[in-house]
Amino acid sequence: MNTQQLSEQYVATTYARFPITFTHGKGSLLWDDSGKEYIDLGSGIAVNTLGHADEAWANAVHAQLLNVAHTSNLYYTAPQAELAAALCTRTGMSRVFFSNSGAEANECMIKTARKWGAGRSTIVTLEGSFHGRTIATLTATGQPAMHGDFAPLPAGFKYAKPNDIIDLQSKLDETCCAVMMELVQGESGVLVLDKDYVQAVAALCKKHNMLLLIDEVQTGNGRCGTLYAWQQFGINPDIVSTAKGLAGGLPLGATMFATSTCDVLGHGSHGSTFGGNPACAAGALHVLNRLDDTLLADVQAKGEYIREKLQGLPGVKSISGMGLMIGVETVRPAKDIVVDCLAQGVAVLTAKDKVRLLPALNISMELLDKALAVLVDIVEA
Repeated sequence: MNTQQLSEQYVATTYARFPITFTHGKGSLLWDDSGKEYIDLGSGIAVNTLGHADEAWANAVHAQLLNVAHTSNLYYTAPQAELAAALCTRTGMSRVFFSNSGAEANECMIKTARKWGAGRSTIVTLEGSFHGRTIATLTATGQPAMHGDFAPLPAGFKYAKPNDIIDLQSKLDETCCAVMMELVQGESGVLVLDKDYVQAVAALCKKHNMLLLIDEVQTGNGRCGTLYAWQQFGINPDIVSTAKGLAGGLPLGATMFATSTCDVLGHGSHGSTFGGNPACAAGALHVLNRLDDTLLADVQAKGEYIREKLQGLPGVKSISGMGLMIGVETVRPAKDIVVDCLAQGVAVLTAKDKVRLLPALNISMELLDKALAVLVDIVEA
């Protein structure tokens, strides 16, 4: 049996996969088992920050693998400590808990908020949000259609309308300990929250002695043109979660705590066997060192360039997003656009009814232009 047949027989059927088997990649290019070349504008859903097979990144990971690939968190390792220090230095946060994924980073954020609340346990999230697929993070996700098959769900979550401060305020009561939100709702159509709204939420949290929780699983690690998206909104979160692109292709989640929450979790109150794994941490350290001001400015410039190329086309209804996290509402169904792009050697994604673009942050202008030319033709078809 070939790869696709093996997968269909033995892998759980939780994904509707395209009939493509990728075998290798380099930079922003991928090749399938027939030798066909694709320009990757999805980067593993915002994971492959520096593209595929980046030699410097791979060397950093490999060097760590030849030293200590893994050890228990009962001991110290340099990559984990250095990564935590780098994240805190770059963000102004105080401590970091490491896990393996965005859902786990959000679980840690939820647990910390409830422990901090000391009896107040309700967390307000936003309609249309996506925070993960564990039972708690699925419940935090403000999409009822995703809840039905998994009842009973845990109590302690309320949902407010995005960009409606009056509606959010109406959800607050004496049981609330925090508000949790994505600044760009990626899975719901790459929808950016209004800056004024975000600042109003932050003010409400301060007024009512609640925590401000920011989910940067997809928006973080340079994706939106700053190291973290919250740095463009004029706020100071109490807890920030992130994952996806943090380690450039290896599984790593991080929950960052401000001084207001940095001592909430004590010995034994939370843990992770693989969280902060030395090899993953070494990869993340390399990614973080590459995300300098020059690259972040380039992310913003490329994002604007994509908008300019697509804005105003008859086949485009609207464009949303920040940096290199872009949603394109098209006249034709987004799923048809994806299929046609794949046929022409360009891999793009969807987000609800939009085409979603999440290229590697260091994609070359040559490949970006080539991919956009294909996308423009297909959108206009």
